[in-house]
Amino acid sequence: MRYLNTSQNGPEMPLAKRPVSQHSMSMTDSEQDSVTVDVQDHVAWLTLNRPAALNALSTDVLRALEDGVDGAARDRRVRVVVLRALGKAFSAGHDLKELIAAPDLGTGRAIFQACARVMGKIHDLRQPVIAQVDGIAAAAGCQLVAQCDLAIASTRSRFATSGINLGLFCATPAVPLSRAVGRKAAADMLFTGRFVDANEAQTLGLINRAVGAEVLDAEVENLALEIASKSPAAIQAGKRLLNAQMDRSVPDAYAIAIDAIGANLHFPDAQAGIRAFLEKRPAPDWPDPQDLD
Repeated sequence: MRYLNTSQNGPEMPLAKRPVSQHSMSMTDSEQDSVTVDVQDHVAWLTLNRPAALNALSTDVLRALEDGVDGAARDRRVRVVVLRALGKAFSAGHDLKELIAAPDLGTGRAIFQACARVMGKIHDLRQPVIAQVDGIAAAAGCQLVAQCDLAIASTRSRFATSGINLGLFCATPAVPLSRAVGRKAAADMLFTGRFVDANEAQTLGLINRAVGAEVLDAEVENLALEIASKSPAAIQAGKRLLNAQMDRSVPDAYAIAIDAIGANLHFPDAQAGIRAFLEKRPAPDWPDPQDLD
């Protein structure tokens, strides 16, 4: 996994963003990084890069993805993260060859724990994460989509928690899936293993919208840049609040929200933004956050 393009004799420089196409691969998986990360215009583009293996989430891929998320968390330039994939699948889920080769319960649990750790870091990441889906997202691949804050998919994409068809209930994907689509819709997908198309996924709330494959890159980039143009301090505080108040009682949720918006009101960004609005001036250029604690 590469987060920055480095050379032994030169400074670290961000990689230029590359467009993604289902037919843009020219190297085998063994010749390239399993996850690449490009940073441009305050957006980090994390690309699953095992197209021949349908971007299966092997332990190596999970480790690389975790490194990419950690890198984005440390990078003050990054205001939005986009998670996408090369090839005809977003991700087919866990690497089944790796799972079946697990010699004991502990080894299998370690694989699922590694996946859950990545999902937790996406949840906890201060920046919003957008899933860009073009193709199949199954089992842990569907889990990855559900875990992201936002998702845009091509109309040719399909989604499933299909482990039940193999005798393996998708227990870990059930965690973000049920939170994204609700218990009954999640139960339908989990108990049947059926694939839902992009339009149904949008109706269920698994993705935000379904668009033609030919405009997918542009739609995701426009959304990422729109979010990146807002105050990063407010966006990051907003993501923390959105996560914190979920599943709380209404009184508790309002108590958390009042504390959050009260603190946000005194952020320098909010003070500058409100004054600019009242004085009929353009919104200020929002600074990158300096405190990453």
